[in-house]
Amino acid sequence: QVQLVESGGGLVQPGGSLRLSCTASGSIFSIYAMGWYRQAPGKQRELVATITRGGSTNYADSVKGRFTISRDNAKNTVYLQMNSLKPEDTAVYYCNCFVAPYNYWGQGAQVTVSS
Repeated sequence: QVQLVESGGGLVQPGGSLRLSCTASGSIFSIYAMGWYRQAPGKQRELVATITRGGSTNYADSVKGRFTISRDNAKNTVYLQMNSLKPEDTAVYYCNCFVAPYNYWGQGAQVTVSS
């Protein structure tokens, strides 16, 4: 069993920055990969970024070059640094981890990008 707790959401202006955090507890040594997904109003949930146990990262084309996913193993935490934010980044952001054969989800963090 893995529990995920997210923090760091909020309201920012276009061009601003925000950092999301997701702290895992439970069977953390079994986690193969962690990532961030988001769901905007009227849209389906989409993958934003992932990081594997070995440190490999992947990003959606829409955020590549602006967002950075990272981890701090000592703190059992994964981060999403979001720079150059755009209104279309507005969504609820969900932390995810994969522990075969299960997926676990955080509670969601609202990110709103607006003037």
